Amino acid sequence: MAEPDATTRKPRRPGIAPGARHRARTALRRLTGHPRAAALIRRLAPRSVRTRTTLAACASVAVVLLATSAVVLLQLRGNLERTVETGGRAQARDVARLAAAGRLPRPVTLGPGTDFIQVVDADGKVVAQSQNLTGRPALTPTGTRNGHRTYNLDALGEEHHQRVTTVTTTSPSGPVTIHVGASLRTADAAEDVTTAALAALSALLISTVGVLTWRTTGRALRPVEAIRAEVAAIGDRDLDRRVPAPRSDDEIGRLADTMNAMLERLEAAGTRQRRFIADASHELRSPLAVLRTQLEVALTHPDPEVRDTLVAGALQDTERLQALSADLLLLARLDATGQSRPTEPVDLVELARGTVAVRSTDSHPVTLHAADDITVHGNALWIGRLLTNLLDNAQRHARHSVTVRLSTAPETGDAVLDVTNDGPPIAPADQEKIFERFARLDDARSRDDGGTGLGLPIALDIAALHGGTITVLDTPDGTTFRTRLPAGRPSPSPSASDTH
Repeated sequence: MAEPDATTRKPRRPGIAPGARHRARTALRRLTGHPRAAALIRRLAPRSVRTRTTLAACASVAVVLLATSAVVLLQLRGNLERTVETGGRAQARDVARLAAAGRLPRPVTLGPGTDFIQVVDADGKVVAQSQNLTGRPALTPTGTRNGHRTYNLDALGEEHHQRVTTVTTTSPSGPVTIHVGASLRTADAAEDVTTAALAALSALLISTVGVLTWRTTGRALRPVEAIRAEVAAIGDRDLDRRVPAPRSDDEIGRLADTMNAMLERLEAAGTRQRRFIADASHELRSPLAVLRTQLEVALTHPDPEVRDTLVAGALQDTERLQALSADLLLLARLDATGQSRPTEPVDLVELARGTVAVRSTDSHPVTLHAADDITVHGNALWIGRLLTNLLDNAQRHARHSVTVRLSTAPETGDAVLDVTNDGPPIAPADQEKIFERFARLDDARSRDDGGTGLGLPIALDIAALHGGTITVLDTPDGTTFRTRLPAGRPSPSPSASDTH
């Protein structure tokens, strides 16, 4: 028994010549490679996230629907063709049994779903056939398609697909071949209806997905547009404004919180910068005015002794201006360094001994108590400047002595540097104020005893740059400035530049 042969009556579509396809691809490449065409494509390409998201969603759904529809149509077509083939095979076997028994009717009766039946002998002569093929010659193959033989069925006078099943058997007069043609008209109709239904359903689904994606994306991006508009409207003098924060705890909400936190930092930085500029202008204006007055008086005063006194005072004010300029430059460098922590190993005990040793002429003696070995990672010059500023502050406020203690925190292993003076305690309300730039307490305002107001802020910035802290403590020995520096090696970062 041979396999069934598929025969079609639908006209064949004209093919595309390989040369024409190559010329079309070449023309397309030339068109897209042209500068004007490329510019046009860039202009036509969607720029908004909303449009791109909608197109991507529609394209994704279209691909899924196309693949699903193709699978559904293939399965439907296969099931229908197998049903038709089963019916045709059963009809062919029935005719084969009649032929083998010598009881083959003339004409052969058609069964349900069967278009024609033809029985031919070994010489190709028609032995029997259905009534609609009366007087027609034997069917002969005209070629093959997709591995199946094809037949010319013009005798039927109908334009539709058919499945031809061929069965061979032996009759009393010799071997015969039975051709049974089963109609695929129902399968074609079902396929067309299903294709139309899937196309309509796919168009509806793609349209629905496009509309929902467009509206959902627009609603989701509306807070982003509000944030963008608010940020665009904020100027350098409007840093107190904040972007609207949505109530949802999602990426957009976190973006708004981050933007507001950044604006708060910018506002605080701007406030500190303006205050710093105002304080620096005030601190520079006073000694400059005094210096000019002294020089003018010294220039016109006839008494040489008075003139020498005025020049000495002018030199003192010049030294104060020089110290203030150096402190301002150091603060600027510390601010520019940011979060870049130096990583050089520093022997804190040796550094403290060297710093205390060169201060033997201080008004109050400095006593050092240090452990054997304490090493931190940082910049030796800056840590030395931190200790120097703390000692200068202690010397200005001490009554009799200053004590420096170096130890290691037992719980964390951090280095602890205590600078204690036996002077008057600092009020709790002033313990944070003294670390503000140009902030000096009332008893340190004189030109002889008061500093520039930048020593403690510089020390605090240096400690923060090294990952440490400075706190003020009231101890039995007096007022203690405690500096804690981490003992662990920080993550690699560019080393801080020299401060001089």
